[in-house]
Amino acid sequence: MKAPIPAVSAIAVILGATLLGGCAGKGEVDATGGISAVRSVCPPVAIPVATGDITLFDPAGSREQSAIDVAALMTNVRSTCADATDQVVTSVTFDIRARRNRTEGARDVTLPYFITVVRGGSAVVAKRIGRVALHFDAGQALASASATASATVARSAATLPDDVREKLTRKRKAGDQDAAVDPLSTPEVRQAVLRASFEALVGFQLTDDQLKYNATR
Repeated sequence: MKAPIPAVSAIAVILGATLLGGCAGKGEVDATGGISAVRSVCPPVAIPVATGDITLFDPAGSREQSAIDVAALMTNVRSTCADATDQVVTSVTFDIRARRNRTEGARDVTLPYFITVVRGGSAVVAKRIGRVALHFDAGQALASASATASATVARSAATLPDDVREKLTRKRKAGDQDAAVDPLSTPEVRQAVLRASFEALVGFQLTDDQLKYNATR
């Protein structure tokens, strides 16, 4: 599917490298020419690279394996989308599974997570921070919890303009001047598709050091 702001720029860099060009749908050329576009105003949901797990150390400044205190993983991400109004609301639910190294006594751990709306594969246009509480019973190494977040996108922003839709779906006959030209290769069409493409992304709200640890371990 976020709080120290440096993680926002780090996530934006990751998205720019891994999700550029992603869109809420797909298209394919049909037998008579033109692109039969299958798009949805509901944004796809994903976990950005290197944000799906978090590791806490004790002492906090150590990165030795022996110093790992709690390690948690975000998994089982699923979503529902309400798109009957001018505001498209995507509800995202996910599970957190955690393990601690020292099991003496009961313990509560709270972990921060984010949900962002990303436009055009790289621009973070909205972000919210949430927290999920985990409870370890005395003597138990494992704990789990579920959390829910939501993202809202204006239907008008996620809808292609009529002129762009016409360029994408217009039938082309063999011999036409632009018959062999992919409309998505046209800069203005590609940019319009990117502007109308959104993703809802969830992950742990990591510090710069935690993000670096995930990316380089």
